[in-house]
Amino acid sequence: MPLVFDGGRIPTRWREKKGSRGVPPVSDYLSSMNAVKIALVNNMPDPALEDTEMQFFELLEAASGDLPIFVKLSSLPGIPRTDRVQPHLKSFYSALDDLWNDHLDAAIVTGTEPHQPDLRQEPYWAKLVQVLDWAERNTTSTVLSCLAAHAGVLHSDGIPRHRLNDKRFGVFDSRKFREHTLTGQLANPVRFPHSRWNEVRADELHACGYAVLTESERAGVDVFVKNKGKSLFVHFQGHPEYGAQTLQKEYRRDIKRFLRGERETYPNMPEGYFDPIASKELAHFEKRARKDRREEVMEHFPSSAQGALESKWTPSAIGLYRNWLHYILSRRAEATAFPTPTLAPSAVP
Repeated sequence: MPLVFDGGRIPTRWREKKGSRGVPPVSDYLSSMNAVKIALVNNMPDPALEDTEMQFFELLEAASGDLPIFVKLSSLPGIPRTDRVQPHLKSFYSALDDLWNDHLDAAIVTGTEPHQPDLRQEPYWAKLVQVLDWAERNTTSTVLSCLAAHAGVLHSDGIPRHRLNDKRFGVFDSRKFREHTLTGQLANPVRFPHSRWNEVRADELHACGYAVLTESERAGVDVFVKNKGKSLFVHFQGHPEYGAQTLQKEYRRDIKRFLRGERETYPNMPEGYFDPIASKELAHFEKRARKDRREEVMEHFPSSAQGALESKWTPSAIGLYRNWLHYILSRRAEATAFPTPTLAPSAVP
């Protein structure tokens, strides 16, 4: 079912893609008792901000079926922003503090590009902690993506993230380690893209009461969960929301950084992503780029790597998010059938 947006403020690229028939008015949502109300706290850097919106919109729409989904966009203050994206944020995003008094079912919190080894030193840390604490008290379930997952376990349980020897980059096969509502009917292997320089480890998660649902021999822990307050927190070290071209865009970005001298090492090709022909041509391009370290070399980036790429992880992503949405509905139904005494509201951060 088409998504409905807070205040009828439909982001431009989504409106252009769906057309007027694909963006129902808010009144349609208000008439539905089954709508799931989700805050998408999108903290991605400017170049990826709108791409990330589209990725989550497409995934939520595909997973929802006939279930209406209401989306409220927000972002952490303290994320460096340019003048280019300010009009977009002002037009389609709500102030973060607006969340505190909203009655939402769930939240999705994205990561962002870190600049400090210790996440607690990032300028947005205090506000991110407010979001995490709010979500524990006020959502049925919250998804934390990549860096947000690392921040969540650091804040609630003091679990550190560990620096990897190289970037964990590509599409990796994971195995289901236990039965859970979120992974029901998902077939092994469960495939998700990963793109990160750090990880949290299974033994430390287990010691603090987290349940690891999927894990990869190559990529490590994939999906893990824990009940925090009244909410089920769902943590992804990977990116099930990624589109088919996302890893290629990141690879090109990292190559450009190498050619400009912004990084010393040439980036590894994403694993399990390009077909054999493209991989061979990209290996030849790497040799050329190492010898001729100029950004102009990107004009010769192989065309075989720029075509449409199959999203091998899409079935896993849609299945997991469909299970997540139905989990939220089932918990809401339980709360309605067995109401609890009204408590005085706690102070909102």
